[in-house]
Amino acid sequence: MTPALEPLRRIAAYAVATDPQGRVLLVRASTRSGTPGVWSLPGGAVDHGEDPNHTVVRETAAETGLSVAVTGLRDVLADMRSLPHRGVTIHTDRLVYEVTIRGGNLFDRVGQPTDLARWHTLEEAEKLRLRPFTAAALGLPAASADLRPEEVPDFPSFYAVAGPDGLHRAQRFAAYAIATDPHDRLLLTRIAPGYPGAGCWHLPGGGTDYGEQPGTALIRELVEETGQEGRLIELLGVASHRDAASLGPEGYPIDWHGVRAFYRVFVDAPTEVIVKDVGGSTSEACWLALKEVAELPAEQLTEVTAEALRAARLA
Repeated sequence: MTPALEPLRRIAAYAVATDPQGRVLLVRASTRSGTPGVWSLPGGAVDHGEDPNHTVVRETAAETGLSVAVTGLRDVLADMRSLPHRGVTIHTDRLVYEVTIRGGNLFDRVGQPTDLARWHTLEEAEKLRLRPFTAAALGLPAASADLRPEEVPDFPSFYAVAGPDGLHRAQRFAAYAIATDPHDRLLLTRIAPGYPGAGCWHLPGGGTDYGEQPGTALIRELVEETGQEGRLIELLGVASHRDAASLGPEGYPIDWHGVRAFYRVFVDAPTEVIVKDVGGSTSEACWLALKEVAELPAEQLTEVTAEALRAARLA
């Protein structure tokens, strides 16, 4: 039986790097980790306020000695992992990036959570003990090397902790939709009074639950928030925004860092839009013709909405 462990959440970013021979770069967990001897993609936790693009460059350099440049987003996935030796269960939202090598030399690390960095062919990698997210990112089968909790622990959808400067900090992962229908309309929501960005048009979606995959969370949020049933088409990108003193219904400033995956979603049979979360952060939602969306002033759009529209080539 898995003992009762403290639930935690984090966001992390990882690199898929290949060399001219088609080998992939992997790092090995040391005896200081929860899964010694298991191999994974280089990467690690996103610091508060840090853009995940910068995280993957920083972490890859620290773990391998190589300088990399991000060339694209490969996947976004989530998993739960119990670490009894640390007394915690961790839900990690993992952003997997394609990178190219700019220079540097591989080195071994003594006394660190990862101790080796090596190039492997996919055939060689398939024979290694791999972290499940690494196998999934590389399209390889792998037996799970992680200890999973027997039940999903209770965890608040929003939480803030006091930072070293005394200001509360919150880091949140969310999934949002560029949702269109057969009539060339886009589904938008408007932020309610009392919330950051009040009055601005926003994308349907929201924070993912503990233990939930981002795509699954988005389809659930779409139904809960607007009453629309959609299907995922593709992952468009990830936006990272920090508001160093956001003021919302909590009544006190919060240093807020949001990391948001946005997807193209298609609603085959649009219905009347109904905001089901009455009194929440959404005051209204509606379908707008793409021409109307293109004419909306920039100041009427949230940052993530503007970024997602550009990625979908709708702005």
